[in-house]
Amino acid sequence: MEKLHVSQEGLDNLKADLAACKKRSLQVADAIEQARELGDLRENADYHAAKEEQALLHARIREIEHNIARASVLDEDAIDASKAYIGATVTVLNKKTNKSSTYTLVSPVEADMAHGRISVRSPVGEALLGKSVGDSALAKIPAGTVEFEILEISRS
Repeated sequence: MEKLHVSQEGLDNLKADLAACKKRSLQVADAIEQARELGDLRENADYHAAKEEQALLHARIREIEHNIARASVLDEDAIDASKAYIGATVTVLNKKTNKSSTYTLVSPVEADMAHGRISVRSPVGEALLGKSVGDSALAKIPAGTVEFEILEISRS
């Protein structure tokens, strides 16, 4: 089983998501029971909607449990902070547009582009990982190849 390198915050978020899904699953089970009491299930929209939600929740619970089981929390003290690593905040200069951007490199389960948290498995994340300040990184994205210069690396 492949390890999933995550931050402590990422692991805590996974555990919180799991608890929330399990709590919701209990609520959905109650809704199913109440819908059953109404009689004929063939035309009971509430019952069918609850059963569908239950199936989705169970799949999500299995996925989260799998991610937690293979999670490995990074020891930031053992990491070479002079290079971009999972958990680092990296400021880069897009050589084509001459604009700078700041990203936090995270595991795929922690990625949230709206908040600047990019997966190390994304094209940009893969290109930045292991690079030092002053290095260039080439990211192959759907629109073509983008060249970045690493301006700064800091701890999150």
